[in-house]
Amino acid sequence: MAVQELKKESNAPRFIVVEGPIAVGKTSLAERFAESFSGELVLEQVEQNPFLEQFYKSRRTAALPAQLFFLFQRARQLEELRQSDMFAPVRIADFHIAKDRLFAELNLSRDELELYEKIVDRLDIEAPQPDLVVYLQASVDVLMARIAQRSIAYEKMIDRAYMEKLADAYARYFHGYDETPLLIVNASSIDPVRNDADYDALFEQVCRITGGRHFFNPAATVAFA
Repeated sequence: MAVQELKKESNAPRFIVVEGPIAVGKTSLAERFAESFSGELVLEQVEQNPFLEQFYKSRRTAALPAQLFFLFQRARQLEELRQSDMFAPVRIADFHIAKDRLFAELNLSRDELELYEKIVDRLDIEAPQPDLVVYLQASVDVLMARIAQRSIAYEKMIDRAYMEKLADAYARYFHGYDETPLLIVNASSIDPVRNDADYDALFEQVCRITGGRHFFNPAATVAFA
């Protein structure tokens, strides 16, 4: 079914969040969704964080300022989203506010995490609830290969051990996630960013989800058919 027909016939979600580890393709997929829905993009402005390059050079010394910069940035973006007209076009974000604590717990010392939590409490962030979260999951081998292919210099400093911890943190978080409808996508075996057939199949499922936990892994279905 054509994209335009799906948009008209389905009760498509109005606020979609695409999440997953570094280099899994969440921003590119969010951009494709926004184009299909004629929607509004809400993207992390990673390049604006002046502490990020230093963080990847020395995670221990720059973790806290990098984390707090992202916290304030995400809080501002979500507040603007919450106050905007929710009857406007579909909104697509490439981050979930929960990722902030996920990264904080992974990178901060005990004392830094305690300070971070106090700041979060003071901010009292009221994030709008997504209608659907799309979690892109990929193997560490795939993630490291994609980082190598990208032209982001500071990402080249990401080591495999860190990526393993990050991928595991995402997997554990979404294993117990039940706050909103969730679609878990195997992004190792498909490429919905560059492959139109993969994208169309994924988009069709996104348009039809109204609740619960779902999985998208058509490559596995074909392999065992």
